[in-house]
Amino acid sequence: MNLEDEFAQYRGELIAHCYRFLGSVHDAEDAVQETYLRAWRGLADFEQRSSLRTWLYRIATRVCLNVLKHSSRRLVPSALGAPGTDPHDLTYGLETRWLEPFPDQLDPALIVGARQSLRLAMVAALQHLPPRQRAVLILRDVLDWRTSEVADLLETTAGAVNSSLQRARAELARRAPVEEELSEPGEPAHRALLDQYAKALETADLAALENLLTQDVRWEMPPVETWFEGRAAVLDLLRVKLSGRRVLVETSANGQPAFGWYVRRADGRLHAHSLLVLTLAAGGVSAVMAFHRADLFPLFGLPPVRP
Repeated sequence: MNLEDEFAQYRGELIAHCYRFLGSVHDAEDAVQETYLRAWRGLADFEQRSSLRTWLYRIATRVCLNVLKHSSRRLVPSALGAPGTDPHDLTYGLETRWLEPFPDQLDPALIVGARQSLRLAMVAALQHLPPRQRAVLILRDVLDWRTSEVADLLETTAGAVNSSLQRARAELARRAPVEEELSEPGEPAHRALLDQYAKALETADLAALENLLTQDVRWEMPPVETWFEGRAAVLDLLRVKLSGRRVLVETSANGQPAFGWYVRRADGRLHAHSLLVLTLAAGGVSAVMAFHRADLFPLFGLPPVRP
């Protein structure tokens, strides 16, 4: 295998690594491109004291920390305030830097081993950590680097790394759900739930949706700042939203089930409307993040317009 092929084999996992830092696939791809440029330029200085993979991760981490010096964190609507109560009164945050979903198809094998660290709730929680704490937590708890390796990369002490890790874990525990709370239905209940949910949305069957949503379900839809919590509030929202003809196409994001939502317009064709990423619990659908961005569809292999 030549060096170019060796570089290429790590692209998917490096994009995922940068995505955890930056909360955007587009920003992560740019960061990996910069990582490869720096690696090619510095190849003569690569002394093989570590593996090529570790060396690339070191470069990518530095690139991400540099990006974070000049950009604000990526947010989800629920991070901005209390839930809304009126589905007719929506506030748009067009200037806000919103979290983006991660297409599982970029590296399907990666999702199997790193699913928990790529879940939307986890990445959203990571965005609240200061950049260096974010780096410490990702390097120690996701990549399983030794404390001494992290200290060397960040040019600090082992004590400082351990202190940062402790604070980062505490903040993450406050913001992100623990693994035990993510008790998803097993197969075939998982498959049946997704099929029933897609059909209910396509047919605007609110009675069926009431049975499929958990009591504490949350519905968010960036770039809309207004979000809704609780089955009654979400059903009120859907009663307003579910007009006209729509089709759902299944995909997956962040190791979670997802759907591309298409709506029929005046030209008779189905146009990309939003990308829905679902969180499932034993009692049904417990959260929906509906990204109202047609430009995300190609990342998931979905066309912006369907005949």
